[in-house]
Amino acid sequence: MDVNDVPWRRERMPHLLGMPAWSMSPDGDPGEPVPTALFAGIDARWAWEGADGGGVRVCVLDSGVDPTHPLVGSVDRAWQVVTVEGRSPRVEECEPVDAAGHGTACAGIIRGIAPRVSLSSLKVLGDGRSGSAAALISGLAFAIEEGFDVISMSLSTTRVEFRDRLTELCDRAYFRRTTVVAAAHNLPIESFPWNFSSVISVASHAEPDGMRFYYNPAPPVEFRARGVRVPVAGRGGGTVLNTGNSFAAPHMAGIAALILSKHPWLTPFQLKSVLYHCAANIPVQGGRE
Repeated sequence: MDVNDVPWRRERMPHLLGMPAWSMSPDGDPGEPVPTALFAGIDARWAWEGADGGGVRVCVLDSGVDPTHPLVGSVDRAWQVVTVEGRSPRVEECEPVDAAGHGTACAGIIRGIAPRVSLSSLKVLGDGRSGSAAALISGLAFAIEEGFDVISMSLSTTRVEFRDRLTELCDRAYFRRTTVVAAAHNLPIESFPWNFSSVISVASHAEPDGMRFYYNPAPPVEFRARGVRVPVAGRGGGTVLNTGNSFAAPHMAGIAALILSKHPWLTPFQLKSVLYHCAANIPVQGGRE
């Protein structure tokens, strides 16, 4: 292969009609072939067999989380970012609520994959699904200082002036052994922090298996997880079908929690490497059983 023709040096793939941006083709083709696994013995069985998420603390940075929904269950701690005009945003403890339902949908996915994980909520969005970049930064900084093992972010900002501060925060999380899992934008536009190398970036595939994910050899998105017509926690206690990279990211956050509950010594760098080896398009050395 010509060194200038490798996937990561090509033009960005076109936005597929009907799919969130950066997603895998709906026909199930993961794209470019990738090299074989680097090490023998690292596969899904090694990574999470027998794990349930116990002992792992996950923070859902979103619109809040409703613990009364049967797909979510208990929420250990809940905070919200309070913004007052003319003052810096501040984080304060609150009751776990979610008027928008977006954070609850993400939390339900994580709970379904890692049932014994310790879930906390940090509300950075308003009662709709929008919020300020300043609130996002304040919430992320707080979650990092709280020492969560995984921070699940199904949101981003297009405000370029906040990129450097977000870079600093994500680097801080990386070196403090806090794994940030971030959803790619649903549109083919630049936003942050999902395209930082210090986070686990996630877009969608259309397959129904929530534990199946793919490595993407053509960055900036690194992984693709279930994100199309996903049954998620809906308002009022039921379920609804939703599509978006927002719902792919918590799948990866839940899987990351499973791995960390079995291998708590893994750093974010090592965890990302394990995820690479467990991706459906990476052949295990010696073949998969």
